Amino acid sequence: MAEAKDSPSPAAPSATPPLQDRLVTTEHKLKLGKRTLEYSVTCGTLVLREDEHDKEGQRSADKPCAALFFVAYTLTNGNGNGAKPRPVTFSFNGGPGSSSVWLHLGILGPQRVVTDEMGNAPPPPYALTDNEHTLLTDSDLVFIDPIGTGHSRMAEGEKVAEFHDYQRDLDAIGEFIRLYLTRFGRWDSPKYLIGESYGTTRAAGLTLHLQDRHDVFLNGVMLISMAVDLQTLCFDHGNELPYALFLPTYAATAWYHEALVPELQKKPLREVVAQAEAFAYGDYTTALMQGSRLDTMTRDHIAGQVARFSGLSTEYVLRSDLRPGEFRYFKELLRHRGQTIGRLDTRFTGQDRDDAGEKPEADAAMSNLVGAYAAGINRLLKDTLKFEADAPYVVHAPIWDKWGWKDFANKYVNVGASLRRAMHANPHMRVYVASGYYDLATPHSAGDYTLSHLGVRNGLQKNISVSYFEAGHMMYIHRPSLERMARELRRFVKPD
Repeated sequence: MAEAKDSPSPAAPSATPPLQDRLVTTEHKLKLGKRTLEYSVTCGTLVLREDEHDKEGQRSADKPCAALFFVAYTLTNGNGNGAKPRPVTFSFNGGPGSSSVWLHLGILGPQRVVTDEMGNAPPPPYALTDNEHTLLTDSDLVFIDPIGTGHSRMAEGEKVAEFHDYQRDLDAIGEFIRLYLTRFGRWDSPKYLIGESYGTTRAAGLTLHLQDRHDVFLNGVMLISMAVDLQTLCFDHGNELPYALFLPTYAATAWYHEALVPELQKKPLREVVAQAEAFAYGDYTTALMQGSRLDTMTRDHIAGQVARFSGLSTEYVLRSDLRPGEFRYFKELLRHRGQTIGRLDTRFTGQDRDDAGEKPEADAAMSNLVGAYAAGINRLLKDTLKFEADAPYVVHAPIWDKWGWKDFANKYVNVGASLRRAMHANPHMRVYVASGYYDLATPHSAGDYTLSHLGVRNGLQKNISVSYFEAGHMMYIHRPSLERMARELRRFVKPD
């Protein structure tokens, strides 16, 4: 591993140092079978600037407003595509409030966090390993940490919460992408986005924002664990959609934990899910729409079917007015075993102090992973990429409940229109969607519903492809899912 080629000294210590571009570049090699990838990594901060105006309203200067932290991987020993420029893929995660660490160290980057076949992290201090599935084989990679995560921060005197808003977040990430394309000479490259969870909300919005604001037209966007229409995910009184759309994942979860009736338990997972979908989209939705007008006989029948597919008791479903919400489900399904189930990945189980209550104390899936990914990114930055910083690398900031939605006041957030408009304006842009059967944060049926209601005209439906995995929200922690998903992503970013 070579020494850092360019490591500008940080500013003199102060309470809040002024913003500046601070970049460190290192050279690396990764052996993959008979092939060796030689690549450079540039990590650090780029300063974003805003127009500043004088008293007469005239633009007078570019005012530094924030510094975005990123890690960029660029192959240096040939692209395998002749004279064609290599694709560049911009990656971010969700939250809102998550850094880009999950996609970075889970599937895309040259190193990944070590987990077992299922996705269990080992005991601390954890480890990184070479990632034979890295997308760097077919695309250069840029991992972006939104403001308030990673090492991204605001200028002195600015309020970080200003950028904790849907549109302001698009402004910042969109400007970073434009700046990166210009600074590093990548306008001639095929361009892709990949986002996970809220990162799919951001990515869908960026497809149109980049076109309209910066004249950047994308070759494709990859949506991992889709959250584009939040009405499908919000268990609000009077919103019946989530109850039907979550039920197929309840069925998959109960099947995994062997909590279904014998007749269903012996069937393959996908057949169980298909039967649950048929009931959820049909009789269950019809019953939910009737509300209190539903007659007692039908109500009892629907309760029995919800219980049959969810693994809950009929009595519990009736007490829940036919509407068992997500957190109740996490606590109730395995209550008799003294266990809770995870939200991000329902294969994982946890234990609370007692077995009463309506929701678990923690998400067992997140508890399994966060320590390993935090250790991995901190070790990678300091030991391998030579980026020195005393400030903490913020893996995830608890800001999702404070996120601003000015453009969606008094209505559900749905950025599907942005994706549709971008596809209609740019019919060459393709969309890849990955969904996990054991994801109860963004269930696969919610994603399917969103896609079927985008309003994309028939000729462009062929541009959308969907894959399903027998894993959860971060499906790539499951080894078989990692291997298949990596193959699919590589095919997706290869130029025609």
